[in-house]
Amino acid sequence: MTPELVTALNDLLGRATDLALAAAVVFFRVGAAMAFLPAFGEQVVPVRVRLGLALAYTALLTGALGPGAIPARGDISLPLALATETVIGLSLGFALRLFIIALQVAGTIAAQATSLSQLFGGAGVDPQPAMSQLMVVAGLALAVMAGLHVRLAEYLIHSYTLLPPGAFPDAGLLTSWGVAQVARSFGLAFSLALPFVIISVIFNLALGAINRAMPQLMVAFVGAPAITAGALVMLMITLPLTLPFWLTQFNQFLFNPSALP
Repeated sequence: MTPELVTALNDLLGRATDLALAAAVVFFRVGAAMAFLPAFGEQVVPVRVRLGLALAYTALLTGALGPGAIPARGDISLPLALATETVIGLSLGFALRLFIIALQVAGTIAAQATSLSQLFGGAGVDPQPAMSQLMVVAGLALAVMAGLHVRLAEYLIHSYTLLPPGAFPDAGLLTSWGVAQVARSFGLAFSLALPFVIISVIFNLALGAINRAMPQLMVAFVGAPAITAGALVMLMITLPLTLPFWLTQFNQFLFNPSALP
């Protein structure tokens, strides 16, 4: 074996080692985020599928970031990378999961306001009223059809500019950012459920006035079917309008996750 060939093999081995380390550092962040990512990180998705998606995104991000974005050998240790990247990945994934929680909370508020929470409630991995299930499934389908896989890749790539690998994020900034995202999530949930709350208040006021005017009328027997039918009709009318609004908020966050609401 000639010295030139040995030198070339050593150089190739060094490049392969650097690439493997870079891929491992990226996988730590992507794998942690995959636990919370919308659509791809759902409980119903098999673990093998999620692992395959994490590996696919790892390969994509490793090639897209280039050698300068990830520390080379000697600049970062794997235990430190495991700790920092896991914290960052969980934070990034949970921020996106809050948008799904907003749909769940909106469906729960709407179901409670229209007396459908017990009638159509069900048990499952994440027990929630049927309205919540419908809104979550419809929102995820809309996001996937709008190119969620591409948006998530851009979101994760952009995260390396905001949160460089090998360093823990500032605890104060991360706390204020997380609190702001939680507040945004509940505000968005109430905005999505607001039509159902308004119709519930109006209906109950009307029902109370009828009961005072006609005490002998059993308003419960008249009101229960009416509010159920009205809620289903309201859901049919408002869902095509509220879901695009939710998707716009979701895409705005993916485009600029550092912006506070």
